[in-house]
Formats: sequence, C-alpha cells, structure tokens
Amino acid sequence: MLSLCLGCRKLTFISNLISGISLGGIYAVIALGYTMVYGIAKMLNFAHGDVIMVGSYVVFMLTTKAGVNPYLALVISMVACTLLGMTIERFAYKPLRGASPLAVLITAIGVSYFLQNAAMHLFGTQAKNFTSIINFEPISLAGGQIVISDETVVTIAVSVVIMIALTLFVNKTKPGRAMLAVSEDRGAAQLMGINVNGTIALTFAIGSALAAVAGVLLCSTYPLLSSTTGAMPGIKAFVAAVLGGIGSIPGAMIGGLVIGVIEILGRSYISSQMADAIVFAVLIVVLLVKPTGILGKKYVEKV
Repeated sequence: MLSLCLGCRKLTFISNLISGISLGGIYAVIALGYTMVYGIAKMLNFAHGDVIMVGSYVVFMLTTKAGVNPYLALVISMVACTLLGMTIERFAYKPLRGASPLAVLITAIGVSYFLQNAAMHLFGTQAKNFTSIINFEPISLAGGQIVISDETVVTIAVSVVIMIALTLFVNKTKPGRAMLAVSEDRGAAQLMGINVNGTIALTFAIGSALAAVAGVLLCSTYPLLSSTTGAMPGIKAFVAAVLGGIGSIPGAMIGGLVIGVIEILGRSYISSQMADAIVFAVLIVVLLVKPTGILGKKYVEKV
C-alpha cells in the first residue's frame, strides 16, 4: 500500500512537472520579447503583455467570426502584432529616446492601459472562450497514467525552436550583429554606420511577432480571453527575463521554465492562492544572491 501511494505521488509530481514546463515555455516565449527589447533599447516595454492580448483577439475574431483557417489566422495575427509593436515604438517610445527611464516606464504603463481599455471597448468586458488551434493526439506514458497534452508538446517544441532561431539570428546575421552592436554601445554603433532607430524598430517587430505566438499558446492552454489576459503572464514573463538574466536569450528561456515549474509546483503542493507570491519571492531571493540573474552579465559603469 505504501509503495502504491509513493508511486501515485511520483506520477503526480511528474505530471505537475510537465505542466510547469509547458507553462514555462509560454513564459519563455513572452520573456524573449522582453529581453530583446531591453537588451537592445535598454527599456522595459510593459505593454508587451497587452500585445499578446491583441494577438489572441485577432486569432479569435478571424477563426470564430470570419471562418479563417487557424494557422492562417496565426500568421495574420503575427503581422498585425508586428505592425502594432512598430507603431507603439514609433509614436510612444521613439520621441523619448533620450528621456529618463522613468518617463519611458510611465509611457509604457500608459500604452498598456490604453490597449486594455481599447480591447474592452471593442470586444466587451465578458471573457471569451478561446478554441485551441492545436489539434494533435496527446502522448500517453506509463501505461496511460501520464498524459501529455498536445498543447504541452507544441508549446515546449515552439519555445525551443524560437530560442534557437533567435540565437542564430542574433549571432549569425547582419541585422542580428547590428542588434548586438547597438546593445553594447548605441553611440559607437551609429558612428559605424548602423541605423540605430531601424535596429530598435526591428527588435520591437520581432518581439511583437513572438507576442502573437505566445498569445495563441497561452489561450490554447488556458482558454479564457479578456482584455487583461496578457497582464499577469506579461509580468511573470518579465520576472522570468530578470531571473534568467535580462538581455540574455538563453537566460529568458531558462527563467521562463523555472518560473513555470515553480508556479505549478507551488500551486499543487503549497497553496493555489499563494502561487504568485511564491514566484515573486523566488525572484527576490535570486536577485539578493545574484542581481544580474542566472546568465546575466555584470556591467561595470565608468564614471
């Protein structure tokens, strides 16, 4: 009887771990957008979570109202979010390029609330039931005692592919190397002939396209869509980016997975009401021990 009980606990733990990795994969995709924007533009785009919400609504409206193929709807959503991200950068952030970080932060919060209220006005306050666009056979393990959903498999695969693709893009392509140059020294990069404004706009475009993907993954796994859908996941993804080392692409991936696993295990074994508090408590502890995050670089400021 004791052996059977221990076996059930082990299977439950493995199931929770898989769920945590799946949730962490979603956070990782969102965190990649955060970490790219901060790494290149040195600003925190707190409206990123709301771009996720907009992308999800685009897919929802296209699939339910217009009958568009879900995968085509995802592509259209990525294009729409890319244009939205570039528009936000052009009209909200570019005029503040030389302003204080506080001014940029307040503007980002203002953009976030604007997008939330615009969505509330356009789509209503009632949450929508989002139909998953992922329809594959789930994977069964341990004689069917552990079932890995199709959303979990796709989320993990997509997050790994995106991380690898972004790493190769940044390190192997000319625009990617321009991003690295701008992140190191914006003034020197401009003197070398790099279009700094164009590079930052490209960064926002990529981050916003990833937000559309993250929104679909999020709503396919947790199928309730409202104007605040991206708010808390966006904050947790920011925590993941800081935990992994903001500015580091692999760090964002690691941080997302760690936050996802901590949240699910905390919800399962400690308290569902305290899960969010546990996530932020872990961040505080990590920052006290290693302020730059897991893979973050330590910068020495010259005075």
